[in-house]
Amino acid sequence: MVEDFKGLCLVVTPEKHTPQDIIVDIRELYKEIRDRLAEIKAIQSLLQGKYRQYYRRDSLRDKSIMEYGFLTKNLYSKFEYILIQKQALAKKKEEEDSREELKGFPFQWFHSKDHQVIFVRNLRILNELDYEAPSQPGIEERRKVHQEKVRYLTLFCLKGEAGLIEEVYSRIKLREHDIIERYAQGELHGLLAHLREVTSDEVERAFQRILGNQAFSKLKYLLIPVQSPRDLHGDQFNLIKKTLEEMEDGEIRTITI
Repeated sequence: MVEDFKGLCLVVTPEKHTPQDIIVDIRELYKEIRDRLAEIKAIQSLLQGKYRQYYRRDSLRDKSIMEYGFLTKNLYSKFEYILIQKQALAKKKEEEDSREELKGFPFQWFHSKDHQVIFVRNLRILNELDYEAPSQPGIEERRKVHQEKVRYLTLFCLKGEAGLIEEVYSRIKLREHDIIERYAQGELHGLLAHLREVTSDEVERAFQRILGNQAFSKLKYLLIPVQSPRDLHGDQFNLIKKTLEEMEDGEIRTITI
């Protein structure tokens, strides 16, 4: 048992992936060895106490038993330490991945670090958020968490005169997971989160109802539906900016990236 235990412990290293069944086997073997050593100690105590006149110590055997105890304890301590190291490395990698995500599309779409973080969080939980049916027409929706449903996101960009952009910015009311930002003097960037899959016509009509002022008809409205973080891979930001430059004033356009 000790030799098997030693062989399994030597397989575990900080650099390599360790199958869960090996971790389970190591822990079960360690418990079994410790139980067996405890039984031996109990039997020795019984013999030395109740049958002292018949008991004869075997120094070589006692030494071997003691060595088994030290060896297994040291191996197991090292094994648990390596698991802690692996957890620390995994956490570090996750933090590095998060920083890399912020250097990608979310970093380009929003200037605010808080907005970037919210954007990344929205991308990560695309499969977690659900909404109840809308209480009123328009963008306003009540929401609830529902693990089985798919969540959809819509990015939007409004561009035009700085005065109109300022007025639009003050008029739009967003919900908890939505974002809007004054990206530039004459440009707004934002994100809408949806419970259900929505069509581009629905989102366009929602903007038309909320921004129903005739003056706003001079603005460019660009909508980008996002169903997966994979949609944002590559040089999508420059593609969006190019599309925006090609649009006419007052045009509402939905593009798929």
